[in-house]
Amino acid sequence: MIDDGAERRPFYILPVIVISQFAGTSLWFASNAVLSDLQRIWGLPVDAISYMTSSVQLGFITGTLAFAFFTISDRYSPRIIFFVCSLLGALFNFSFYLFADNFTSLLILRSLVGVCLAGIYPIGMKIASGWYREGLGNALGFLVGALVVGTSFPHFLRSLSHDVQWESVMLTISIVAASGGVLMALLVPDGSYLTKGTPFSRRALAMIFRSKELRAATFGYFGHMWELYTFYTFLPFVLSAYAAANLSGSLNISLWSFAIIAAGSIGCVGGGIISKRIGSAKVAWVQMLCSGLLCLCSPLLFQLPTEVFLGLLLLWGIVVVGDSPQFSALIASDAPKELVGSALTIGNCIGFAITIVSIQLTSYLSHLVASEFIFTLLMIGPVLGLVAFRPLLKIN
Repeated sequence: MIDDGAERRPFYILPVIVISQFAGTSLWFASNAVLSDLQRIWGLPVDAISYMTSSVQLGFITGTLAFAFFTISDRYSPRIIFFVCSLLGALFNFSFYLFADNFTSLLILRSLVGVCLAGIYPIGMKIASGWYREGLGNALGFLVGALVVGTSFPHFLRSLSHDVQWESVMLTISIVAASGGVLMALLVPDGSYLTKGTPFSRRALAMIFRSKELRAATFGYFGHMWELYTFYTFLPFVLSAYAAANLSGSLNISLWSFAIIAAGSIGCVGGGIISKRIGSAKVAWVQMLCSGLLCLCSPLLFQLPTEVFLGLLLLWGIVVVGDSPQFSALIASDAPKELVGSALTIGNCIGFAITIVSIQLTSYLSHLVASEFIFTLLMIGPVLGLVAFRPLLKIN
């Protein structure tokens, strides 16, 4: 089928959406990149990283549900929502420096950033869907890739120099996020395919459990989410533990955290391209299988030379998130048309709730076992996800 909208779509639309998505999602792990500074200055607890990340996830869940229940993106232009949420997210992010004076205020501000991210990441997807009918799956691969690079961006800023102050990192990220919102508002009008979604329906929850195909895709996504954000959260911790154990004092933890997380964009974009030939189910299956095997072998990574250790972590960064766009595509294709939006919303909310459990459990485990074993807990996600996902391999 020929995408007749391509003739009316300016060439710069997708690049601008991708850049704006990257800019807005840089807010996600901003506090994680400067955590060591905050712990030293404010005496934050050892478990601060898990609580701050979980606060963002909880805010994102709350914001996503609110947007769905009140049909916010149907009442107002999605690009205006993206613009407003980018500005508010940037303000809450820099309010760390302006107003925060204790750990509780940090958690509240991170939750508010999470609420704003609900108006950036999913809304960016909706903006893209307004411009693409054919090739949307490929476009979403680029958008999730932008999310991944944006998530890693704070680590890149922190890696530039040990002399960079944490306030400068937070200010830079806030400026980048706000700039992304401005770009979206100025350069990306509402697309010709933009349609109003159906009202949020709780019937989608029952449908997820009744439909074999939808259940398989959604439960596979849940397994993926158990691993993904916990891997991102504790990656600097694992890199630091390896450096200490192997006397690799020259290892730039922030730079490698950036590189490994950002490598996921290869899995997202590449997986989207390959899915055109072999289907989303097979792409998601292979990437989750590879990720699960790396979870299983993670304790052995500490015994490897630095170059091999880092190379395998880069591979892990590629496959741990590369299946994400494919799960979204499968859920959207397997859900009844009138329940697609609700199914994606429910899937996202449950998936992000699962990340909170995984992050907190891994944080607790880190006090009980040696550092090289903490990622073995993540294997639960890929194993259960692969088992739940098997029916789709027979269908697709």
